Amino acid sequence: MLTEEVVRVHVKDQLGRQGEDIAAEYLQSQGMVVIDRNWRCQEGEIDIVARDGRTLVVCEVKTRSGLGRGGPLESVSRQKRSRLRRLAIRWVAANAVLYDEIRIDVIGVLRTPQGSFTVQHAPAVG
Repeated sequence: MLTEEVVRVHVKDQLGRQGEDIAAEYLQSQGMVVIDRNWRCQEGEIDIVARDGRTLVVCEVKTRSGLGRGGPLESVSRQKRSRLRRLAIRWVAANAVLYDEIRIDVIGVLRTPQGSFTVQHAPAVG
């Protein structure tokens, strides 16, 4: 017997996934290698893990459809950056790899009223 299930995707979730895809493409265009996405542990989630030479880059991606609540980069608090540092250490331990450096970056993706996207990259924020 075949059953169907309706799964609703919220517009915000769809926009967030689209932003993460755009951010991953952007990082690759900058010469980085994306090695993990949406990695989770008890303490939280890392949106994108990339390699930039011998540097591990942990990226938080914030996507917005407008500036009514501020720009995407503004929404990453000091507390969030601190959590990302802890998550980076957890990721390294879970994957048993060594890097010369670990860097925390924030990628802001903004959808314009015309439907295109702009990308802002803030490297080494924490």
